[in-house]
Amino acid sequence: MKILVVGAGALGGYFGARLLDAGRDVTFLVRAGRAAQLQQHGLQIKSPRGDLTLAAPPHLLSEQIAQHYDVVIVGCKAYDLDATMDSFAAAVGPQTAILPMLNGMAHTDRLAARFGRERVLGGLCLISATLDPQGTVLHLNDTHGLVFGELDGGASARVAAIAAAMSGANFDARASEQMRLEMWEKWIFITALAGATCLLRGTVGDIVASGNAALPQALLDECAAVATGNGNAPRPASLERSLSMLTAAGSPISASMLKDLERGGAIEADHILGDMLASAGTQAAPTLKLAYAHLQTYQARRAREAAQ
Repeated sequence: MKILVVGAGALGGYFGARLLDAGRDVTFLVRAGRAAQLQQHGLQIKSPRGDLTLAAPPHLLSEQIAQHYDVVIVGCKAYDLDATMDSFAAAVGPQTAILPMLNGMAHTDRLAARFGRERVLGGLCLISATLDPQGTVLHLNDTHGLVFGELDGGASARVAAIAAAMSGANFDARASEQMRLEMWEKWIFITALAGATCLLRGTVGDIVASGNAALPQALLDECAAVATGNGNAPRPASLERSLSMLTAAGSPISASMLKDLERGGAIEADHILGDMLASAGTQAAPTLKLAYAHLQTYQARRAREAAQ
């Protein structure tokens, strides 16, 4: 199985490196700057699950794609998706499966519109990772999971083949027959986490210590109601797990969106909170609306300052 990993950043770099180390046929699609880093430093991972250095990971630029791949793994930010689709389009053939690891749901429609719905799988990753200035992947916790499956549910031969390829690659890979529901469950959690930590500008532990744990709980309840209204009612165990993480005293967790916001960077507010709010229809979601308004204001200010 030939696998193209789009990008060698924190997510693609981590899972792609684990697959390469396990002997899988993996190539990274990168930009020129990242290609230079890989040539100089190789691909390095620092992780509680084991450090790894690949001196010369196979990689190429978009214009160098010369074949179709069996699987294309996509882990970009939502606001980069259009350019990312352009970059890997030449790698997509009649039998290619596209496995996205983005948050939310709207990206599946955009990928389907470009490449055909039959080529698009559902997927999500469970990991906290970042890159240091030299391009080393820093794995920040013990969790490193990848879940994938058919968007319409059930099993398939191609999902089984992907599961076999990922088995034994030193991360937790799991095929799901309820992929759409699992994506909604993660979306609910990420929306509540991003909304709360960005609006209140602190970690979960900070929010709890300030006496405001009711806010992330309200966001979770509103998002769960949106999911239910869209035919994807979250399972009780998922909600209980999410609530415990969103209200844990002393927790250092915050959304990556908060880190992007604090450094003045682009954020996925529209793709995560905005799409959730749009999916609410006529349902009341006042806390979600407030959190999204806060992020919209940040984006407007950022655009104004960039234009000056």
